[in-house]
Amino acid sequence: MKILAYPLTVIYFLFFGLTLVIFHPIQWFCFNVFGYKAHKISVNWLQFFLLRCLNLLGTRFTFTNSFNIPTNKPLIIISNHQSMYDISPIMWYMRKHHVKFVSKKELGKGIPSVSYNLRHGGSVLIDRKNPRQALPDMMKFGEYIEKNNRAAVIFPEGTRSKDGTPKPFKTKGLEILFKKIPSALIVPITVNNSWKMLRYGKFPMGVGNHIKFTVHEPLELSTFTNKAELIEQVEKTITDAIEI
Repeated sequence: MKILAYPLTVIYFLFFGLTLVIFHPIQWFCFNVFGYKAHKISVNWLQFFLLRCLNLLGTRFTFTNSFNIPTNKPLIIISNHQSMYDISPIMWYMRKHHVKFVSKKELGKGIPSVSYNLRHGGSVLIDRKNPRQALPDMMKFGEYIEKNNRAAVIFPEGTRSKDGTPKPFKTKGLEILFKKIPSALIVPITVNNSWKMLRYGKFPMGVGNHIKFTVHEPLELSTFTNKAELIEQVEKTITDAIEI
Protein backbone atom coordinates (compact mmCIF):
# COMPACT_ATOMS: atom_id res chain seq x y z
CA MET A 1 0.00 0.00 0.00
CA LYS A 2 2.85 2.42 0.78
CA ILE A 3 4.37 1.85 -2.68
CA LEU A 4 1.06 2.85 -4.24
CA ALA A 5 0.98 5.91 -1.99
CA TYR A 6 3.93 7.59 -3.77
CA PRO A 7 2.37 8.08 -7.23
CA LEU A 8 -1.07 8.79 -5.77
CA THR A 9 0.40 11.46 -3.50
CA VAL A 10 2.05 13.18 -6.46
CA ILE A 11 -1.28 13.19 -8.31
CA TYR A 12 -3.07 14.45 -5.20
CA PHE A 13 -0.65 17.32 -4.64
CA LEU A 14 -1.01 18.36 -8.29
CA PHE A 15 -4.80 18.57 -8.11
CA PHE A 16 -4.75 20.00 -4.58
CA GLY A 17 -2.42 22.81 -5.64
CA LEU A 18 -4.42 23.53 -8.80
CA THR A 19 -7.62 23.72 -6.77
CA LEU A 20 -6.15 26.25 -4.35
CA VAL A 21 -4.68 28.37 -7.15
CA ILE A 22 -7.89 28.34 -9.22
CA PHE A 23 -10.18 29.23 -6.33
CA HIS A 24 -8.01 32.07 -5.00
CA PRO A 25 -9.01 34.60 -7.71
CA ILE A 26 -12.56 33.22 -7.68
CA GLN A 27 -12.78 34.00 -3.97
CA TRP A 28 -11.27 37.46 -4.48
CA PHE A 29 -13.75 38.27 -7.24
CA CYS A 30 -16.76 36.99 -5.31
CA PHE A 31 -15.79 38.83 -2.14
CA ASN A 32 -14.86 42.16 -3.69
CA VAL A 33 -17.57 42.32 -6.35
CA PHE A 34 -20.58 40.54 -4.83
CA GLY A 35 -19.83 40.42 -1.10
CA TYR A 36 -20.14 37.84 1.66
CA LYS A 37 -22.85 35.58 0.24
CA ALA A 38 -21.06 35.02 -3.06
CA HIS A 39 -17.76 34.52 -1.26
CA LYS A 40 -19.42 31.95 0.99
CA ILE A 41 -20.66 30.00 -2.05
CA SER A 42 -17.16 30.01 -3.56
CA VAL A 43 -15.71 28.70 -0.30
CA ASN A 44 -18.32 25.94 -0.20
CA TRP A 45 -17.31 24.78 -3.67
CA LEU A 46 -13.65 25.00 -2.71
CA GLN A 47 -14.29 22.51 0.09
CA PHE A 48 -16.22 20.22 -2.25
CA PHE A 49 -13.29 20.02 -4.68
CA LEU A 50 -10.74 19.63 -1.88
CA LEU A 51 -12.67 16.55 -0.75
CA ARG A 52 -12.65 15.25 -4.32
CA CYS A 53 -8.87 15.68 -4.35
CA LEU A 54 -8.66 13.49 -1.26
CA ASN A 55 -10.78 10.88 -3.02
CA LEU A 56 -7.81 10.44 -5.39
CA LEU A 57 -5.98 8.89 -2.43
CA GLY A 58 -8.83 6.46 -1.87
CA THR A 59 -10.05 8.54 1.06
CA ARG A 60 -13.68 8.05 2.09
CA PHE A 61 -15.74 10.26 4.38
CA THR A 62 -18.62 9.41 6.67
CA PHE A 63 -20.34 12.29 8.43
CA THR A 64 -22.92 11.04 10.91
CA ASN A 65 -25.38 13.62 12.20
CA SER A 66 -28.66 12.39 13.69
CA PHE A 67 -29.73 15.83 14.92
CA ASN A 68 -31.70 18.63 13.31
CA ILE A 69 -29.46 21.53 14.23
CA PRO A 70 -31.13 24.93 13.75
CA THR A 71 -29.56 27.48 11.42
CA ASN A 72 -30.98 30.49 13.27
CA LYS A 73 -28.80 30.04 16.34
CA PRO A 74 -25.05 30.54 16.82
CA LEU A 75 -23.08 27.33 17.27
CA ILE A 76 -19.87 26.48 19.07
CA ILE A 77 -18.56 23.36 17.37
CA ILE A 78 -16.02 21.60 19.58
CA SER A 79 -13.91 18.84 18.04
CA ASN A 80 -10.82 16.77 18.58
CA HIS A 81 -8.06 17.53 16.08
CA GLN A 82 -6.08 14.88 14.20
CA SER A 83 -4.90 16.64 11.03
CA MET A 84 -5.63 19.47 8.61
CA TYR A 85 -7.97 17.01 6.88
CA ASP A 86 -10.47 17.53 9.71
CA ILE A 87 -11.26 20.97 8.36
CA SER A 88 -12.72 20.70 4.85
CA PRO A 89 -15.22 17.95 5.75
CA ILE A 90 -16.56 20.00 8.68
CA MET A 91 -16.81 23.06 6.44
CA TRP A 92 -18.60 21.12 3.70
CA TYR A 93 -21.02 19.02 5.74
CA MET A 94 -21.85 21.89 8.13
CA ARG A 95 -21.85 24.55 5.40
CA LYS A 96 -25.42 25.75 6.02
CA HIS A 97 -24.27 26.94 9.45
CA HIS A 98 -21.58 29.30 8.07
CA VAL A 99 -18.59 27.63 9.69
CA LYS A 100 -15.74 29.83 10.96
CA PHE A 101 -12.52 28.69 12.61
CA VAL A 102 -10.24 29.64 15.45
CA SER A 103 -6.90 29.31 13.63
CA LYS A 104 -3.28 30.10 14.28
CA LYS A 105 -2.03 33.30 12.65
CA GLU A 106 0.60 31.45 10.59
CA LEU A 107 -2.19 30.15 8.34
CA GLY A 108 -3.28 33.68 7.49
CA LYS A 109 -0.73 34.20 4.76
CA GLY A 110 1.15 32.25 2.12
CA ILE A 111 -1.47 29.60 1.30
CA PRO A 112 -3.59 30.32 -1.79
CA SER A 113 -7.35 30.24 -1.12
CA VAL A 114 -6.94 29.02 2.48
CA SER A 115 -5.26 32.16 3.81
CA TYR A 116 -7.65 34.43 1.90
CA ASN A 117 -10.69 32.72 3.35
CA LEU A 118 -9.30 32.82 6.88
CA ARG A 119 -8.60 36.56 6.56
CA HIS A 120 -11.86 37.57 4.87
CA GLY A 121 -14.41 34.85 5.62
CA GLY A 122 -15.05 35.60 9.30
CA SER A 123 -12.57 33.28 11.02
CA VAL A 124 -10.11 34.51 13.65
CA LEU A 125 -6.33 34.23 13.48
CA ILE A 126 -4.64 34.18 16.86
CA ASP A 127 -1.03 34.31 17.97
CA ARG A 128 -0.75 31.45 20.43
CA LYS A 129 2.51 32.92 21.72
CA ASN A 130 0.90 36.27 22.47
CA PRO A 131 -2.15 35.88 24.73
CA ARG A 132 -2.53 39.65 25.01
CA GLN A 133 -3.24 39.81 21.29
CA ALA A 134 -5.29 36.62 21.21
CA LEU A 135 -7.71 37.64 23.99
CA PRO A 136 -9.32 40.69 22.32
CA ASP A 137 -9.38 38.96 18.94
CA MET A 138 -11.20 35.97 20.41
CA MET A 139 -13.69 38.29 22.11
CA LYS A 140 -14.44 40.11 18.83
CA PHE A 141 -14.78 36.76 17.09
CA GLY A 142 -17.29 35.57 19.68
CA GLU A 143 -19.32 38.75 19.32
CA TYR A 144 -19.38 38.28 15.54
CA ILE A 145 -20.60 34.69 15.88
CA GLU A 146 -23.31 35.71 18.36
CA LYS A 147 -24.55 38.63 16.27
CA ASN A 148 -24.65 36.81 12.92
CA ASN A 149 -25.69 33.28 14.01
CA ARG A 150 -22.53 31.71 12.63
CA ALA A 151 -20.79 28.51 13.75
CA ALA A 152 -17.44 28.83 15.55
CA VAL A 153 -15.22 25.74 15.29
CA ILE A 154 -12.55 25.31 17.95
CA PHE A 155 -10.07 22.49 18.52
CA PRO A 156 -9.41 22.75 22.27
CA GLU A 157 -6.47 20.33 22.17
CA GLY A 158 -4.51 23.20 20.60
CA THR A 159 -2.30 20.98 18.45
CA ARG A 160 -3.03 17.95 16.30
CA SER A 161 -2.85 14.43 17.64
CA LYS A 162 -0.34 12.52 15.51
CA ASP A 163 -1.68 9.07 16.36
CA GLY A 164 -5.29 9.77 17.26
CA THR A 165 -4.69 9.77 21.01
CA PRO A 166 -6.58 12.79 22.41
CA LYS A 167 -4.75 15.54 24.28
CA PRO A 168 -6.24 17.36 27.26
CA PHE A 169 -8.50 20.26 26.36
CA LYS A 170 -7.23 23.77 26.92
CA THR A 171 -10.13 25.71 28.35
CA LYS A 172 -9.28 29.41 27.93
CA GLY A 173 -10.58 29.74 24.36
CA LEU A 174 -13.76 27.87 25.22
CA GLU A 175 -14.36 30.09 28.24
CA ILE A 176 -14.11 33.22 26.09
CA LEU A 177 -16.49 31.83 23.47
CA PHE A 178 -18.96 30.75 26.16
CA LYS A 179 -18.94 34.29 27.55
CA LYS A 180 -19.29 36.06 24.21
CA ILE A 181 -21.79 33.65 22.58
CA PRO A 182 -24.32 33.18 25.40
CA SER A 183 -27.12 31.95 23.13
CA ALA A 184 -24.94 29.29 21.50
CA LEU A 185 -25.74 25.67 20.93
CA ILE A 186 -22.73 23.51 21.78
CA VAL A 187 -22.09 20.87 19.10
CA PRO A 188 -19.47 18.23 19.98
CA ILE A 189 -17.87 16.37 17.06
CA THR A 190 -15.55 13.36 17.18
CA VAL A 191 -13.08 12.85 14.32
CA ASN A 192 -11.62 9.41 13.65
CA ASN A 193 -8.82 8.25 11.33
CA SER A 194 -7.85 11.68 10.01
CA TRP A 195 -4.38 11.23 11.52
CA LYS A 196 -3.79 8.27 9.20
CA MET A 197 -3.48 10.67 6.27
CA LEU A 198 -0.07 11.58 7.69
CA ARG A 199 0.92 8.17 9.05
CA TYR A 200 4.05 8.17 6.80
CA GLY A 201 4.78 11.87 7.34
CA LYS A 202 4.08 14.55 4.75
CA PHE A 203 5.20 12.31 1.87
CA PRO A 204 3.82 9.96 0.87
CA MET A 205 0.36 10.45 2.29
CA GLY A 206 -1.76 7.66 3.68
CA VAL A 207 -4.10 6.03 1.18
CA GLY A 208 -7.39 4.17 1.45
CA ASN A 209 -8.42 5.82 4.72
CA HIS A 210 -11.97 6.11 5.99
CA ILE A 211 -12.30 9.39 7.89
CA LYS A 212 -15.32 9.44 10.17
CA PHE A 213 -17.10 12.36 11.82
CA THR A 214 -19.69 11.84 14.53
CA VAL A 215 -21.90 14.73 15.61
CA HIS A 216 -23.03 14.28 19.21
CA GLU A 217 -26.17 15.64 20.82
CA PRO A 218 -26.13 19.46 20.85
CA LEU A 219 -26.28 21.18 24.22
CA GLU A 220 -27.84 24.54 25.11
CA LEU A 221 -25.07 26.63 26.64
CA SER A 222 -27.55 28.71 28.65
CA THR A 223 -28.75 25.66 30.60
CA PHE A 224 -25.32 25.12 32.19
CA THR A 225 -24.41 27.31 35.15
CA ASN A 226 -21.12 25.50 35.74
CA LYS A 227 -19.12 25.96 32.54
CA ALA A 228 -16.21 23.85 33.84
CA GLU A 229 -18.54 20.87 34.18
CA LEU A 230 -19.85 21.53 30.67
CA ILE A 231 -16.32 21.45 29.25
CA GLU A 232 -15.60 18.19 31.10
CA GLN A 233 -18.82 16.66 29.79
CA VAL A 234 -18.10 17.69 26.19
CA GLU A 235 -14.50 16.49 26.38
CA LYS A 236 -15.60 13.09 27.69
CA THR A 237 -18.29 12.80 25.01
CA ILE A 238 -15.78 13.52 22.24
CA THR A 239 -12.91 11.43 23.53
CA ASP A 240 -15.05 8.41 24.43
CA ALA A 241 -15.95 8.06 20.75
CA ILE A 242 -12.35 8.17 19.48
CA GLU A 243 -11.21 4.88 17.97
CA ILE A 244 -7.61 4.14 18.92
